[in-house]
Amino acid sequence: MRKFLLAIALLSATLVASAQNGKNMKWFNQPKTWKAYPDSLTMTVDPGTDYWRTTHYGFIRDSGPFYYQEMSGNFEASVKITGHYEELFHQAGLMVRIDNKNWIKTGIEYVDGVQNVSAVVTRDVSDWSVVPRNDSPKSIWLKLLRKGDYVQIQYSFDNKDFKMLRLAYFPPNVKAQIGMVGAAPGKKSFTVTFEDFKVEVVK
Repeated sequence: MRKFLLAIALLSATLVASAQNGKNMKWFNQPKTWKAYPDSLTMTVDPGTDYWRTTHYGFIRDSGPFYYQEMSGNFEASVKITGHYEELFHQAGLMVRIDNKNWIKTGIEYVDGVQNVSAVVTRDVSDWSVVPRNDSPKSIWLKLLRKGDYVQIQYSFDNKDFKMLRLAYFPPNVKAQIGMVGAAPGKKSFTVTFEDFKVEVVK
């Protein structure tokens, strides 16, 4: 009996791990080149891709590669990101999304030759906030908490000391997509690797 219960527990753990490692993930704007492994995703972000709505620029873009799963209720997503950014506005991070008018993306955005910690909040129109940096760290760790009617974003460069980047309204009681996103608005592609992506239910 104990062996049977142990086998059931191991099977359940395996199923949970499989779900987190890509079997329930979907692509929106699938890139031409990508590889998914049990604990990582590497993709080449195609040029001419972006997410933005109206503000300042007057255009709408909804074309970046987004590898996501669907979640209801409260959850926290986390990931490590290592990108080889080369061109202005190359970007990679996490996105939580209801539809093309309601989404938040956060991560690194490459501006003036350095990596900036960035967040774009969109509710019909987009806004953009950044934490400018004078260096380009190899990797960034992100945590995105969706709880009630808000999203809280935290970032770290050592996976220990996390700082809050943004607290923003996000519509409650609606199923959302959560996952890894990239964009390359210019003419050059770039490669990015996401590691240890996971989504956990929170109370």
